[in-house]
Order: sequence, then C-alpha cells, then structure tokens
Amino acid sequence: CITGRLLLCSLFFFPSTVVGNTLEQQRQDFLLAERLIEQGNESAFLNLSSTLADYPLYPYLQYQWLKNNLLQTDKIPAFLSAYKNTRYADLLRFKWLNYLANNERWSDFLRYYKKSDNTVLECQFYWANYKAGNQLLALNEAKRLWVTGDSLPNECDTLLSALVLSPLLTSDLIWQRFELALKKNNRSLASYVQHLLDKPGQDIAEFWLQVHERPALIQQSLFLSGNERHGRIFAHGVDRMAKSDLELAINIWDCRKRSFIIDNQTVQGLERRLALALAHARDKRAYDRLNQLVAVDKEVREWKVRAALLEQNWQHVAHALTGLTIEELQEPQWQYWQARALVESGYVLLGESVYNQLSKDRSFYGFMAADAVNQSYSIADKPVFLAGNELETLAQQTDFKVIQELVMLNREAEAKRQWWFAVNKLPREQLMIAAKLAQQWQWDQVAILTLVKADYWDDLALRFPVNYLSQVENNAYLQHLDPAIIFGLIRQESMLDKYARSAVGARGLMQIMPETGQQIAHNLNEPWQAENSLFNPDINIKYGAFYYKQLLNRFDGHFALATAAYNAGPNRVAKWLPNASPVPADVWIETIPYKETRKYVTSVLSYAIIYQQRIQRNVLKMKKLLFDVRPY
Repeated sequence: CITGRLLLCSLFFFPSTVVGNTLEQQRQDFLLAERLIEQGNESAFLNLSSTLADYPLYPYLQYQWLKNNLLQTDKIPAFLSAYKNTRYADLLRFKWLNYLANNERWSDFLRYYKKSDNTVLECQFYWANYKAGNQLLALNEAKRLWVTGDSLPNECDTLLSALVLSPLLTSDLIWQRFELALKKNNRSLASYVQHLLDKPGQDIAEFWLQVHERPALIQQSLFLSGNERHGRIFAHGVDRMAKSDLELAINIWDCRKRSFIIDNQTVQGLERRLALALAHARDKRAYDRLNQLVAVDKEVREWKVRAALLEQNWQHVAHALTGLTIEELQEPQWQYWQARALVESGYVLLGESVYNQLSKDRSFYGFMAADAVNQSYSIADKPVFLAGNELETLAQQTDFKVIQELVMLNREAEAKRQWWFAVNKLPREQLMIAAKLAQQWQWDQVAILTLVKADYWDDLALRFPVNYLSQVENNAYLQHLDPAIIFGLIRQESMLDKYARSAVGARGLMQIMPETGQQIAHNLNEPWQAENSLFNPDINIKYGAFYYKQLLNRFDGHFALATAAYNAGPNRVAKWLPNASPVPADVWIETIPYKETRKYVTSVLSYAIIYQQRIQRNVLKMKKLLFDVRPY
C-alpha cells in the first residue's frame, strides 16, 4: 500500500504548520462533505465546504457538488474561471455543455464552448451554430463528420438529419460512407446509409451487402459487368474472402481483375493487403508479390525485408534493405540485418564492422550484435541527476499536492488520473524529476511511463525495478528458470504494477487470466481462491513462472517460442513453426506475423539481459537462448 509511504513523504514535503490536526481534520471534513452531497443536504454542505477553501481537494469537492447541480448557472462559470487550470474544469465543462445542449440553451453553449476533439461536443457545437443562423458553416462541418465508417453518437443525429435534408449531401458522399462502413464491418450503419440512395443505388448496395456477407458470390457470372461500382464490389469481395481463404482470393483476383473497371487506388490498396497477407502467412511467394507493388510505405518496405528473410535469400535481403529510407536504416533492427546480410554474402569484415558499432546499443539487436562479434553487452546506466530540493519543490506544486491527498484517502485510481493531468503540463526536465518522484512513491509503472514521456532511457534502476526479488528468485529456483527471465516477463507484462489489469481481464504482475490461474491451481493441487487472488504477488509470480515453464517444456526449451506463446498463445505459435527445415531463431522472431508479439519477444529477452545486471548475475547470453527453430 502506498498510503503509508506517502504519509512519510507528506510529513517531509508539507510545511509543519499544515501537517497535523489541521490537515487531518480537513480530510475528515472533506469526507463528511462528500456524504452531505450524497444526502442532498445542500445547506450543510455549503457551510462545511466554505471551511475547506485552502484544502488541496477543494476544487474536486466543488466539482462533485456542481456536476449534480447544473442549475447553478452563476456558480459554474465562476468555477470554470477560478479553477481553469485544474483537471476538474474540463470535466465540469463537458457535463455543463451537455446540460445546456439538452435544454437547448444554444447561446450559452456557444459562450462557454471550448474547442474539443470530443465528437459529442463537436456535434452539439455545430448544431448550436446552425440554430444561431450559421447553417452553411454547420452543414459543411457536418459533411466532415459524416465521412466515417463508425457510427456517430446519438447527439449528432439532429445535425446529420439536417445534412441529409440539405442539397450538400451528394450521392458520392452517401456511397463514400457506405463503403467506409463496410470496411469497418459496420453492417448496421451500411444498411442505414443504403436507404438514402435512389432505387437503382439501393439495389446495387443490397448486392454489395450480400457480397460482404458471402464473398463467394464474386465467382458468379454477374461480375462480367463493366460497371465501375461492380468493380469495387468485386474488389471488396476479394478482400473479404482473403480473410478466410487467401489462396482462393488471390487466384480469383489475378484471373479476373482485368475484367473490371477499378480505380487505381482500390487496385493498389488490395494488392498491398494481399501481398502483406502472404507475408503474414509466412508464404515464400510474398517477396515477389511485395516487389511488384507500385505504392509502398514503411510497413511494405519492412515486410519486404522479412519476406526475403523467410526465403533465406540473402541477395533479396540486401536488395530489400536498400529500399528502406535513410532514417529507417539507422534503426538498430535494420542495422542488425544489414550486418547479417553482409556476413552471409561473404563481406565478413564489413558485416563485423556494423556489428561492432551496433553492439554499443542497449537493445535486443545490440545484444545480438555483441554476441556475433564476441563483445560484452553495453548496458549504460546514467540515473537522472537531481539538484538540491527539486523533488520537494515539485511535490509542493498544487497538482501534486492533490495527488498526495487522493492517495492518503485511498483513491489511487483518481490519483493516477490526476498524475497524468499534472505531468502533461510539464517540460521535459521536470518530467524527469516527476519520474523520480513516482519512483520514490514506489509507483513503478507510473515512474517508467513518465520517464518515457521525458524521452530518457538510461536510468536503469527506475526503468527496471527489482521489487519482489525474493518471490522471483524462489519461483525461479522451483521452476529451474533464470530469475532474470521472470523479471523480463514481469517488466513487459505489467511494469511491476501488482494491480495491473488488461482490457481482456488478465491480472497482476505476470498478467494471468483467471481461467489460466484456475487451471494452474488445479495442476499444483492447490485450492483456487478467487480471481482477485491474482493481484497477490506471491500467487501471481508462482503461477506465472509455472505457466512459462510449461510453455518452455512444450517448445523444447526454446525461450523465443515460449515467450511468444506467453503473449500470443501456444496454439498460434505452433502454426508459425517451420514445416520442413530449421529456421534461425533471429529470422523466426523477425518474421512473427503479429507486430505486438514480435515486439514482445524482443523486449522480454532484452529486458532479461538487463535484469541479470540489475540482480548482479552474468549467466545469460542471447545466443544461448536462441538456437534454431525446428519443425515440431
């Protein structure tokens, strides 16, 4: 719990005149004031809150009252002015503007509106302009909002209805949104837009919807039509078919694409997706297909290199690398493959020269390069330098006093929201100080992410904490694992936040899914406690280490495969294994189809190398972890 630590920090950072009964009494009065809001006891609340004007959470308290009392027309503008630099000003503004819109107080809405990326507020703002007589402005902005494949919020309905009734909504705009909706697989929106077309257009759109659901219809003779709209339907059907039967989709496209009138942008877009799909499927035809593309971007350039690696054709690899931009060629990833291609092509001295230079980089590719030329790993450690009382000065800023009080009241989620509001206003130098402050509070994840915002990477104690060392070492011993590997997984999965929870429900330091945790408990002959037991570091690390060892056993001790399986699942990794001959591990990792998993594997393994220094071990070598990937 961070509360005790922050209490000590507060005693240090707050002036002695504030610490003690006064501050503690303010906390108790704040909690009482919140209860009065819940009870609807306005007069008692107003009397009590007036005594808290100098308390750090006073704006938060006033926000809680005002958001439930939006009729306080005089008090809300005063709050927005007095506390415009707080997080709660924009939160209240959003609620008040919604209230004004719902009550059709358009002149007040326009007076207090502030430019926003929020679609609801944008729609309300332009409708307010429409009602104020600025119809042309409103309808032109409605056209901009219209062009999306996503369903817009209900608050946009009135504005869009006015657009639909106006001559500004052309047939081209209707077709544009219809097609965008299908690309987003938004069937309901496409059906709605379909009904805005004339009768012939509705019939074409209906067939397009049928092809969207049943792409095999593109094989029918109906598609001999020279109608350009049919050409786009054909391309859309091929695109949809490729998701379930890539081979058939490519055959149909190559055989019949010249039978249709299809604009060049659609052709090139589909050719790109088919070529990338072949590469993601680890199909050795991908290189030739990517090589034929006219319009290329970063993703295509990089996958052309990977496709050449799949072939293990080093002449093709060297040629594909020449297609990267100068900036891309400077990235450690592609420097490594330049060196590898030079060595494999017989230019050993040139390749080793590139390896030697790259070996100075603290990254997966830098460590691989160091192994290639038998160099020691370069793991520079330059902690953030703090001068004088910089930590105390930052902690005394109003925004950070608010954070400390929220934590003292056990409102960690709100405290972290306030943290990100506060640090978003800081210059780079102060971001680095803020990261050190979070480190002192043992907010490891927050400290790491704050230092990332500062674009500073060399404070290794901050970026790679060694909390939970005893649990990691004990479970590493039980599972015959190196503790640095477990730390690498924890660092990647949760940044050492024991309360981390993913969008899909994975929990804790090693992000265990509840059903996986339950199965592990069964395997260990332990009673399954509850889903939230996974927030317990002892249980989470025990289960995570056990599960990783299971994966390692399944994939014959191959750390890259086990690590990929921890992220993407073992069944998926099994599909990525070579069919015939072994593949070098670096090539296998580079050609993992999923960007997330590819980055995951390189991160975990490089973090493990760094962690072995942090825990004062020197056992792991990247080349020993990464033997050839064999067919299984």
